[in-house]
Amino acid sequence: MLGMWIGNPAYPTYQVFITILISALITGLLMPLFIRIMKSGGIGQQIRADGPQRHLIKQGTPTMGGLVMLLSVLITCIIMVPWTPDLVCGMVAMLVTGSLGLLDDIESVAHKRSLGLTPSQKMIGLIAISVAFCLLAVNWVGVPPTIRFPGGFTIDLGVLSTVIGEGPHAFRIPWLYMLFVFLLMAGLSNAVNLTDGLDGLAGGTVLSAMLGMGMVAFKYGELPLAVFAASIAGACVGFLWHNCFPASIFMGDTGSLALGAAFAACAVLTKTEVTSLVMGGLFVVEALSVMIQVISFKTTGKRVFLMSPIHHHFEKLGWSENKVVIRFWIISAAFVALGFALYFQLR
Repeated sequence: MLGMWIGNPAYPTYQVFITILISALITGLLMPLFIRIMKSGGIGQQIRADGPQRHLIKQGTPTMGGLVMLLSVLITCIIMVPWTPDLVCGMVAMLVTGSLGLLDDIESVAHKRSLGLTPSQKMIGLIAISVAFCLLAVNWVGVPPTIRFPGGFTIDLGVLSTVIGEGPHAFRIPWLYMLFVFLLMAGLSNAVNLTDGLDGLAGGTVLSAMLGMGMVAFKYGELPLAVFAASIAGACVGFLWHNCFPASIFMGDTGSLALGAAFAACAVLTKTEVTSLVMGGLFVVEALSVMIQVISFKTTGKRVFLMSPIHHHFEKLGWSENKVVIRFWIISAAFVALGFALYFQLR
């Protein structure tokens, strides 16, 4: 294993830090080539017409940079650690969800519109991915179908299960937990996707969230999973070099859906489903702002925010794009710190 030469396995923290550097370098060095390929093919982002008018200048900016990020994560993990069932589950969840996002990006670019796949098409894909992931996590990795809360309170969602077969080869289908994993994975994937609306916003917030999740995985005793999270954080660093304002590349749904799914997968595999919602608090706020806006407009005809997701609300208030992004980074980091502190109440 090449990782033994790059990062001494006797010092796992060193391996995690080296992982961030390697992933950042791979992403940062490959991205200019990818940008040139996208430009030569005339493949660019379609900007929503009802958004802030100053965003229209971004029309045609190369997109699908998430492809390079996912490739970087895959290469880095191959280099750095032996593959365990946890790592395989997390990686597959990320790559398959990224493939769904890629289809969405291709559909958007092909039809020259800001919307790609229909909501029902996305939902069907996310249902299939989350169900398959849950069944693998429970039956292959051995993840218990429970939800743990800070303070030691636990809810058993495996009470309603179907068991096929007997003995060590029995296959368990925990219906309630499977529904919960779907809500978590689909919710976080879409929440990160909604957050990806300003230059550097999604990349920076996912960076802090995955650093926090990497620390959780390390404390949980899962070094390969910690390396997985660290490699995503490193990919975000390399991506931000090219995505900072004014962005030369966007990650697209290929990146945002995949990174949200990876975050949810790490939460399930480390049994931090509840605290992950705190660590990813900014994503939750972004998603809630859209839900509140839609419900309010449909029931009362009035809008709560000047525009949703909420980062556009602050733009409408006159904040510069950079101000919104940096302040949201700070808020995201605060959520991560709070979630990491709550994690110790689970043990």
